[in-house]
Amino acid sequence: MPKPPKLPQGMPTRQQVLDFIQSSDIPAGKREIAKAFGLKGQEKIKLKALLKDMAEEGLIDGSKSAFHRMGGVPKVTTLRIVDVDEGDLIAEPDNWDPEAPGKPPRLVIREPKMPRGAKSAKRPPALRRGDRVLARTEETERGLIAHVMKKLPSRTEGLMGIVEIDKTGKAWLAPVDKRVRQSTPIADRGEAEEGQLVIAERVGRSERAGVKVVEVVGDPLAPRSFSLIAIAKHGIPHIFPEEVLEEAPRAAKLKLSEKAREDLRHLPIVAIDPADARDHDDAIWAEPDGQGGFNAVVAIADVSFYVRPGSALDREARKRGNSVYFPDRVVPMLPEVLSADVCSLKEGEDRAAMACHLHISAEGKVTSFRFTRALVRIAHNIAYEDAQKAVDDGNPPAFLANLWAAWKALAAARHARDPLELELPERRVVLDEQGRIASIAIRERLDAHRVVEDFMIAANVAAAKALEAKTAPVVYRIHEPPSREKLIALRDYLATMGKKLALGQVVTPGLFNRMLKDISDEAEKALVMEAVLRSQTQAYYGPANAGHFGLSLGSYAHFTSPIRRYSDLLVHRALVDAYKLEQPAPPGSIPATSGLSDRDRASLQQVSDAISQTERRAMEAERDTIDRYVAAWLSARVGEVFDTRITGVQAFGFFATIVGLGGDGLVPISTLGGEYFRHDEAAQALVGSHSGTTYASGDRLKLKLAEANPLTGALKFVLPDADMGRIETRGARPQERRKGPGGPPKTAGKFMVGKRGRPGNIRHQGRKK
Repeated sequence: MPKPPKLPQGMPTRQQVLDFIQSSDIPAGKREIAKAFGLKGQEKIKLKALLKDMAEEGLIDGSKSAFHRMGGVPKVTTLRIVDVDEGDLIAEPDNWDPEAPGKPPRLVIREPKMPRGAKSAKRPPALRRGDRVLARTEETERGLIAHVMKKLPSRTEGLMGIVEIDKTGKAWLAPVDKRVRQSTPIADRGEAEEGQLVIAERVGRSERAGVKVVEVVGDPLAPRSFSLIAIAKHGIPHIFPEEVLEEAPRAAKLKLSEKAREDLRHLPIVAIDPADARDHDDAIWAEPDGQGGFNAVVAIADVSFYVRPGSALDREARKRGNSVYFPDRVVPMLPEVLSADVCSLKEGEDRAAMACHLHISAEGKVTSFRFTRALVRIAHNIAYEDAQKAVDDGNPPAFLANLWAAWKALAAARHARDPLELELPERRVVLDEQGRIASIAIRERLDAHRVVEDFMIAANVAAAKALEAKTAPVVYRIHEPPSREKLIALRDYLATMGKKLALGQVVTPGLFNRMLKDISDEAEKALVMEAVLRSQTQAYYGPANAGHFGLSLGSYAHFTSPIRRYSDLLVHRALVDAYKLEQPAPPGSIPATSGLSDRDRASLQQVSDAISQTERRAMEAERDTIDRYVAAWLSARVGEVFDTRITGVQAFGFFATIVGLGGDGLVPISTLGGEYFRHDEAAQALVGSHSGTTYASGDRLKLKLAEANPLTGALKFVLPDADMGRIETRGARPQERRKGPGGPPKTAGKFMVGKRGRPGNIRHQGRKK
C-alpha cells in the first residue's frame, strides 16, 4: 500500500485543517495539528487564532482537547452502522464518496426510546453493524449525533457484480460499482456462470467469508442491463405487488362526473413535452384579457381522484416516492394503466384534471388564482422541438402564439425577481430499436422549455399560497441559502481567480448572477458557474416553510407532476380539502375520500423526509446509468485523444470531462511523471514542485482516454504521451495487486476496457466479440 502523502509544512489553510481533522486516526487537538504541520513559536499562536475563527464560523466545534469537523452532513440522511465504541453504535454516511479527501464523518447513533410497558412486538428491531438507517443528524458539543427514524432494507451495493473464475478455479465477484475497488470471493455461485451479472449476499459477518449468488441477472453488456444494475444497486422498487396490479384497473374505471367538474373541453389546452415522453401530467393554455394581461389555465392530471389515501396504490406510491427515468425504461410511481393511460393527458381524450386558473398582469405578476376539478380534452401533444420550430417559423397557431406572449410577461417578472441562473448542460442518451446507443449529446435548451417551466413555477407558487390562505398543510419544496462554510470555500476559490465575494452582505441569487454576467470568457464562466453550483444546498421537501433560495421565492410547492412525484399528490389532496373539491368514489373496494387522510396529516414530516430520500436515490441511479452509457459509448475509442476540461482537483489527481459530451474521468497523479505535485486546495490546482507546471480546475487540455469501463461507468485519462500501463484497474483481486505505490494489477478484470489502450475481453456467452 502506498504511504499517505506527507503534509505540507507551515501554516495550514482552513481546508487543510479540516482535511487533517477528518482523516486523523487519533483525536486532533491544537497540539496534534501543530505537530502535523511542523508549526513553532508564532505559528502556534496564529493556529490558535485560526481555530478560534473556524469555530466561530461553524466549521469545527470549540473543544480544547480535540476538534471535529462540523457540517457536510444533511439534516436527514441515510447512514450505515460501521462500528461499536463503548456500547455506542457508530455510523457513517451511506453515500460518502471514497475519493473525497479525508475520512467520512462519524456519528453516534441514538435509537428511539420506547415508552414504558410497550409490547415487545412494537419495539423496533435491534440495530447492529452493517445496518442502514434513516436518521436526523444533530451537531452537539460532543460531536455529531444521529437520531434513528427507521431501519432501512439492506442494499446490494458492492454485492452486485460479474462472476469471474481465476486460474485455480476459484470464483470472484468483480464489482460494477466504481466506488468498490476489490473483488469479493464467491463461496456459493449456484447456477451462475462465468461472465454473468449477478446479485449476491454475504454469507457471514467477515468479508473473508465471501458471498452467495442469489440472483442471476444475465449478460452485463446486453441492452437494458445498465438500468437494471442501477435498479438493483440502489434498491429501487420496480415490481408492483399483486394487490396493486389488481387495484389499478378498478381505480382506472372510476367514472368522471361532468356535473361535479368544471368543463374546460372547449379550450385548446396543449401538452408540450419531450418527444420521448412516457406520461403527460401537465398542459397549458393562455389568451389575452383585452387589457394587456392574460388569462391562463395550467391543467394537471387529477391523480388524487384515482389514487386514494390508504389504498394499495397509495401505499406503493408512498414507498416509491417518485418515478425513475432511464434511457431505456421508466420505473413508474404508478402502474402503467394509470401513469401512461388514464391519468396521462392524451390528445383528443377526456381527462380528469386539477385546473389552476391564473390571471397574469401585463408586468407578468400573477394577480389572482383559483383551483377547480375540471374535465379537459387536450388539443395537442407537442414535442418541445416542434413547438419551438412552429414559433421560429414566424406563423405559429394562435394557441402557441398566446402562450409565448403570456410567457414573455412571466419572463419579465422572473427577471425582476432575479432567481439563480445556472445554465448547466444535460446529457441525453438516444437508443435505437434494439436498445443500442445511437448517440449521446448535450440536450439543447429551448425557449419552449422555458415557457413550460415558467407556467409550472407560477402554478406551484399559486398552490403553496392557496394552501397558506386556508392555513392548510403544505409539503413545501425547500431550498435553503448556502451555508457559511460553503460560502467561505467559494470566496477562497474566487480569490485565486482575482475575484471577490464579500460575505458581509445578504447573499441573494442576484449576487451570483451579477458575478457571472461580468465574466466574458465562456470557459471561465463555466468554471465559476460550477463553483457556484457546488456552493448550493440540496433542495428537499418539508412541512415547515423556509423558502426557495434558487428561485428567489418565499413560498413554493410542487403541484404540477402528480403522476411521477408523491409530493405533488399530497399537495393535490390538501387542495381538495382546503377548497372543498371532494368527489367521493362509489362504495366498493377503494377508499371513498381523495383528500388528506389522518395518516397524511400526522406523518407529513416523516413522509417529506422519505420522499426527499427517494428523490436523491433516483438522481443517483439516473446519473450512474448515464455514466455507464457514456463509458460504453467511449469503450471503442480507448487510446484516442480528446479535448477536455478539468472539473475538479484532489491530492490524488484531477478529474476532467470531454468537451461537448460529458463523462468525468480521473487523471491519477501517478501518471503525471516523476515530479512531485503540490495540491493547492484554495486554487483547486496541482502545482509541480520544480517545473511549476499547473493543472487547475477549468483548464482545457488534450487527454488520452486510458480506460472506459461500461460496467462501473468509470473513465480514466492520461496525458497524451503517458504510459497507459500505469493505470490501476478497478476490480482487481487483492493478491493480484503489485507491491509498491502506483503499481497496476498483474491481471485486469475480464470486463475492463483499456489496459495499454487495447479493449479488454468483453466476450460473454451468447454475445459475439
